Amino acid sequence: MANDRRPDNMVRITTPELADAFIAKQVEEIRRQVGDKKVLLALSGGVDSSVVAALLIKAIGQQLTSVHVNHGLLRKGEPEQVIEVFRNQMKANLVYVDATDRFLDKLAGVTEPEEKRKIIGGEFIEVFAEEARKLEGIEFLAQGTIWPDILESEKGIKAHHNAGGLPEDMRFELVEPVKILFKDEVRMVGKRLGLPDGMVYRQPFPGPGLGVRCPGAITRDRLEAVRESDAILREEFAKNGLEGKVWQYFTVVPDFKSTGIKDGKRSFEWSVIVRAVNSTDAMSATVENIPYDLMCHIVDRIVHEVPGVNRVLYDFTPKPTGTIEFE
Repeated sequence: MANDRRPDNMVRITTPELADAFIAKQVEEIRRQVGDKKVLLALSGGVDSSVVAALLIKAIGQQLTSVHVNHGLLRKGEPEQVIEVFRNQMKANLVYVDATDRFLDKLAGVTEPEEKRKIIGGEFIEVFAEEARKLEGIEFLAQGTIWPDILESEKGIKAHHNAGGLPEDMRFELVEPVKILFKDEVRMVGKRLGLPDGMVYRQPFPGPGLGVRCPGAITRDRLEAVRESDAILREEFAKNGLEGKVWQYFTVVPDFKSTGIKDGKRSFEWSVIVRAVNSTDAMSATVENIPYDLMCHIVDRIVHEVPGVNRVLYDFTPKPTGTIEFE
């Protein structure tokens, strides 16, 4: 397939004109690659997969079937939002699969980060294969791979479920129309494709979801602590004007407990780590300076509203040396 690598002389897509030219070229290439066949897309609702969906809809319309897999590692309210935007508003051909138990059962007791990613990625492929068998004529699998995914995979920094080939026994050919773009370019293309700002400027969310924000073996109680604390953080950032200002922000609940005091009694509970960073291309990141009063308010809400949590920490580490995600 053409454009397997980002050309060294490629001009950064920073204007509507450059985005339009990219869209026109990709629409042509998608039509040439796919022909009259059908495409299956992993639609997470994040920026990358949403832009890929819009590109494919523009290029091949109803030949696309989008599959939204709820692997139990999504943020609070996310599956409902994806259904509302894509099925109800965009009238996309959307298949919703609730595979929560299936994923969490396979992840039980697994502590090594790369193994967790591979299990999640492998299950995604299996779910797509099962959905494909229910459909006729599916020959292609579309993915929201972007250039930093490929670069970091090549350097061995981390594995990506969407930065590699499929198992040999599967006959899907990959369609990856934004894989030579950086994140800021993907957003520009999304704007020109008419996607809503709330989707285009939504903060990045990794393929393995909250699985990489629940270090060590994932347990359902700790996963819920991540989900609930993350919802509080996002709500407070939105209320205080940080939603569009900070590039990525989330919570992590590591696999250790500490002693605290709740209701005058000793508690032995999880800690929540807050992470908020700014970046343009995900290759480097600086730490956001959260106002002290706001941070105190966020801490108060998390320790009193999230079950099993008695402590909140803030991660001041830039990238490098720390990656944006914990795993």
